[in-house]
Amino acid sequence: MSKYLLPLIAATLLVFGVDSFVSAQELNGSSGDGPRAGLDNHSSDSGPTAAKKSPGSDELVIGPDDVLVINVWKEPEVSQTVPVRPDGKISLPLIGTVMASGLTPSHLQASITRELESYLSHPGVTVIVHEVKSQRFVVVGQVAKPGGYELQTPMTVLDAIAGAGGPLEYAKLKSIYVLRTGPNGNPIRLPFNYKDAIKGKNLGQNVRLQSHDTVVVP
Repeated sequence: MSKYLLPLIAATLLVFGVDSFVSAQELNGSSGDGPRAGLDNHSSDSGPTAAKKSPGSDELVIGPDDVLVINVWKEPEVSQTVPVRPDGKISLPLIGTVMASGLTPSHLQASITRELESYLSHPGVTVIVHEVKSQRFVVVGQVAKPGGYELQTPMTVLDAIAGAGGPLEYAKLKSIYVLRTGPNGNPIRLPFNYKDAIKGKNLGQNVRLQSHDTVVVP
């Protein structure tokens, strides 16, 4: 009987060994997929995160004649509503004059906080632009309402012309342009074809206006 039993035992052990080997390979395969899946997920998540714009990148830049509200927590004597002087500075109790022009509200807030730390313990400062008077542009020429306008929100050339009441009957709609001061102080002339813009053509010419731009409608 033993001569029949021994081959049976051997066959059983062989089958068991093959099953164990296959199971081990499947386990290793699934373990390899785990970290790879995690890596793939991590890579896909990191893309949009890296592409996000930093907070405050579109903050308004303070300029002369703007009116600021400076609040210092639990310090009503220091809290003030102040205009930005023509030289770009503001005056506050304790710290005196501070440069404000050219800064965003968050940057000015940090600057005032640093100055106040010499007089107050952990000052809580907030800066709010109450009135925007420094950001202005001008529309001149053949429009219904030529003049100066405040640039409180992002505006394009088309927005500016519409805000000025639109072009008059004899305006040269293909010869409109924007006069802008370049980084080196020299004037830049940016052409604008009104007829193309209202038809949705050549929209790259419909640039966003900057402070002190002049839109000329001949």
